[in-house]
Amino acid sequence: MKQSLVLLMALAMGYAYAQPKVITGFSRENAEAQLKLEEKFDAQIKAENMDQWLKKMTLRPHHVGSAYGKANAEFMRDLLRSWGWEAEIESYQILFPTPKVRVLEMTAPTKFVAKLAEPPLKEDPTAAIGSDQLPVYNAWSADGDVTAELVFVNYGVPDDYERLERMGIDVKGKIVIAKYGGSWRGIKPKVAQERGAIGCLIYSDPQEDGYVQGDVYPKGGFRPKDGAQRGSVMDMPIYPGDPLTPNEPSIEGTKRLSRSEATNLIKIPVLPISYGDAQPLLAVLGGPVAPGPWRGGLPITYHIGPGPVKVHLKVESNWTTVNAMNVIAKMKGSERPDEWIIRGNHHDGWNNGAADPLSGMVAELEEARAIGELVKTGWRPKRTLVYCAWDAEEPGLMGSTEWVEHHAQELQAKAVAYINSDGNGRGFLGVGGSHTFEVLMTEVARDVTDPETGISVLERGRARAAVSAPNAKAKKDALARRGLTLGALGSGSDYTPFIQHLGIPSLNIGYGGEGGGGVYHSNYDTYDHYKRFVDPKMDYGVALAKTAGRTALRLANADVLPFDFKGFHRTVSGYLTEVTGLLESMREATEVENQLIRENRYLQASDPTVKFIPPTPEDAVPFLNFSSLQNALTALEKSANQYAELAAANPRPNTNIHQLNQLLYQAEQKLISGSGLPRRPWFRHTIYAPGFYTGYGVKTLPGIREAIEQRNWKEAQEQIEIAAGTLREYAKQVDAASKILMMR
Repeated sequence: MKQSLVLLMALAMGYAYAQPKVITGFSRENAEAQLKLEEKFDAQIKAENMDQWLKKMTLRPHHVGSAYGKANAEFMRDLLRSWGWEAEIESYQILFPTPKVRVLEMTAPTKFVAKLAEPPLKEDPTAAIGSDQLPVYNAWSADGDVTAELVFVNYGVPDDYERLERMGIDVKGKIVIAKYGGSWRGIKPKVAQERGAIGCLIYSDPQEDGYVQGDVYPKGGFRPKDGAQRGSVMDMPIYPGDPLTPNEPSIEGTKRLSRSEATNLIKIPVLPISYGDAQPLLAVLGGPVAPGPWRGGLPITYHIGPGPVKVHLKVESNWTTVNAMNVIAKMKGSERPDEWIIRGNHHDGWNNGAADPLSGMVAELEEARAIGELVKTGWRPKRTLVYCAWDAEEPGLMGSTEWVEHHAQELQAKAVAYINSDGNGRGFLGVGGSHTFEVLMTEVARDVTDPETGISVLERGRARAAVSAPNAKAKKDALARRGLTLGALGSGSDYTPFIQHLGIPSLNIGYGGEGGGGVYHSNYDTYDHYKRFVDPKMDYGVALAKTAGRTALRLANADVLPFDFKGFHRTVSGYLTEVTGLLESMREATEVENQLIRENRYLQASDPTVKFIPPTPEDAVPFLNFSSLQNALTALEKSANQYAELAAANPRPNTNIHQLNQLLYQAEQKLISGSGLPRRPWFRHTIYAPGFYTGYGVKTLPGIREAIEQRNWKEAQEQIEIAAGTLREYAKQVDAASKILMMR
């Protein structure tokens, strides 16, 4: 560990570039004042506060609707008020299923009854089980009582089922068992249901999430054999939030769908299990031996089935309405109170929820406290800060989604940006978000010191990229890269309704990569586990508070909001290259595969005992017309370059600055399609969306990309034209901003 840290620091120090302390969006005088303000802000951040709050807020389970969830919400509201914030609780009445009946038993060829329980540990009193503890279950599983043969489907993603088809294995009328990983958990029952399965089990294999990775809890940080991952299996790529009130807030007077009408609810029973419960089932499963990449870390030979294993699965839930309690705190801006910088993290967990989510929540609280201390000195942010603690994120981003749907019109008028976090740990800075924020986040990362190495988190990230580079050229490129590269946002946290539904520029910020993870969504995500294996001294809680807080303060105080349209153009141009490359590779692969099929030379199964069914020939891949999208990007490049030149020459115009900033922060809304994405109109962003079959994972240029992947050529061409139209409108917005900068 020490050697790698020395290497990281040497690389960073040896290759660091000289960078003056400029802050984009600020005049020189105001930049100096901002840096001094941030020094005072940093000095206020205290690890001991976060530690104290984390210990208190993880004492009991705090899922949505729980007594301790309510107590935590009221505790945070009162803290924020004591620091000078205007804080209130906004509640929404949401549907939330909790388990009533859970049965999993093997009825053939032998008898076995799954424990479906996580035992307490004498080494961790904070993992004690109480009457308010949620047992192991998947929220939004359908109620069902089924008995059938079992089939192992690897990760349970579409490619796995295609391989099964070629092996002559059909899951229709069967119960499937899938490993966690490969996609978001809700995709597994979704695809199983589409393929005709009548039930779905999901287990954590020790290959990815257990003793293969390291010592298990309590000796080490990784998942023990009885640990299981709870979680939502709502089909969130269709829409998040309360499934009974899509597009509308779950408040009194809103018309609600019946459960049968909700298009994002799974129709088959689903249950998560531990690898301790999975092993007896998999150990006696028959059928062909699983392909090499499918095999996990259990001490068995992995077979696919079906049979001779037959299982009985019964799931029944209490379908109740509970209060989702969002804490909303405002610090009114001194100059531009109707421009809002929104910061959020959720506060509900599946159980004690130390790492997920409260490690991020306490960092946000400490930011708010430090800002309150600055206000006591007579300073106020120029723009309004809105600090939020969301409830009901775990069952389906419900607290944030209902709030966004409730306040949609006001948010589209006032919201400059949304800054999200969702849990935190020791390691490296990770940032995803709107690519207009790459310059902003590069400058923030430059100015935050990594607590482990003493260099900036920007330099540490660059050094890590160099150390892990696969070859000399990649290492050189990593060290030469000046800026932070943001990941594109898919879904999986509370930024989703802001960016995907309303087009509000968003960021997701967190640290991680070095903590002993392995208890995600289990009973063992506790204060003791977090302090032993994730962030013992809360050093990276401090780093998160400084990073997200500095980001919020710069956006709040900037003379001209620091949007980088050149970076956005460059990124989207890269997405277009990827999509056209995807089309071309599909064309070439289809031609080769069809030739093999015609010549009866398609590769046979490696196991001669397995019935092998070659694929049927595919229709040829046509050529699509991307000219409208290419032309729109050419126009955007010209607009972005002009704006950058004018902004550099006139960084703080004397007139129409309010109108200028409004044009800048509302530009992303031009990327929203009025009709939304095909088959899921709630998702409206034409550049970023969660994948229909990836869940959390992002699909860029999603309408085009997914139509190509599904070989729907007519829809692909339609989506090209829609994306081109939104980019043209976006470029017009940038041009309007440039016109203001031309005024003297």
